[in-house]
Amino acid sequence: MAAEAPPPSTEQRKLPTPEEFTEVQESAEFGELRRSYRSFAFPLTVAFIVWYLLYVLLSNYAGDFMGAKLFGNINVAFVFGVLQFVTTFLIAWWYSRHAAAELDPKAEAIKTRMEGGA
Repeated sequence: MAAEAPPPSTEQRKLPTPEEFTEVQESAEFGELRRSYRSFAFPLTVAFIVWYLLYVLLSNYAGDFMGAKLFGNINVAFVFGVLQFVTTFLIAWWYSRHAAAELDPKAEAIKTRMEGGA
């Protein structure tokens, strides 16, 4: 079953000049877009790296703790390992929602204006 997407547009888009790129890069609107991205991505990246390093350090230096059985053959290390995957997927989902709500509309407005659509 083929997707019902419209064919690509054959109209020529206006390509921005290097001066226009520089002007947009220095604009307050682009600065806000960049701040919005950084204020979300950087803290989450740091938090996840700390969480991952905690897992690695505990695995190396706290063997008794990580080897503690919780139930059956499930120990703390296994639960932490699974939580690494869960955390990764949650961060990706959260970023996707943030990008769709905050970043994409701002970026699309800038792109449309630069290509002469506004």
